[in-house]
Amino acid sequence: MMKPGNFFLIFWAFLGAQFLGAQAEISLSGRIVDDAHLLSPVQYSELEKYLADYESKTSNQIVVVTLKSLEGKNIEEYALELGRRWGIGTKEKNNGVLVLIALEERSVRIEVAYGLEDILTDAQAKIIIERNILPYFRRGEMGEGIIQGVHTIVATLGGEEQELRSSDDEQVSNWSFLLFIIAMIFILFIRSSSGRGPRPPRSGGIFGGGDGRSSSGGFSGGGGSFGGGGASGKW
Repeated sequence: MMKPGNFFLIFWAFLGAQFLGAQAEISLSGRIVDDAHLLSPVQYSELEKYLADYESKTSNQIVVVTLKSLEGKNIEEYALELGRRWGIGTKEKNNGVLVLIALEERSVRIEVAYGLEDILTDAQAKIIIERNILPYFRRGEMGEGIIQGVHTIVATLGGEEQELRSSDDEQVSNWSFLLFIIAMIFILFIRSSSGRGPRPPRSGGIFGGGDGRSSSGGFSGGGGSFGGGGASGKW
C-alpha cells in the first residue's frame, strides 16, 4: 500500500509536469539558455561573460532564457515557475532576475525576485521592455534586443557605475605595469653601461605563480525566491 507521503510527492510531480508540458526538460545549463537560438555565438559569449562578471561583483544573478514556444502556457506563470524551480539569485538576498523570451508567442517577460522588487519595479521592468527590447525585436534584431535589455536591467540595479570603476582601475593597473617595464629597461640599461649584467631572477618573482582561480565548474541558482514581480510585453 502506498504511503501518504509518497502519494503527495507523485501528485505534485504530476502537476508540475502538466504545467510545464514538453518544456519540462529545459534545464538551467548556464546564465543563458538560448533554446530558440536568438543570439549569435559572439553575442552569446560576450553576454555570458558580462553576466558572470556582474554576478561576481554584486551577487545579483540574471538569467536569460529563450524558448521556441510556450506551447499554450501563460508567460507570466511560466516565468514565475522557472524562477522558483531554478532558485535564481541567492537564498539570503533573493536577488535574481529572469528574462524570458518566447519566439512563437512573440512575448517577453522580466521576472524579478523578492529582494530586487523595490529597485527593479514592475513599472521600470515594463519601460525596459517597451523602450530597450521590443524596438529591436520588431526589427528582427533579437540578439541586440536581449543585450540592450540586460544592460539596462544592470544599469537600473546599479551595476554600471561599479563596472566603470572596475574599468578605470584596470586602466590604472595597465599604466602602472607599463611604467614598471620602462623602469626595468632603464635599470638594465644603466647596469649594462656600468659593466654589470642583470641579476638572475629570484624564484617566485613578480611574474611567477597566479591566484589559482578558475572559471570552470557548473552553474546553478542559489535558492532565490519569486513572488510574481515584473512585467511582460509583446512585439
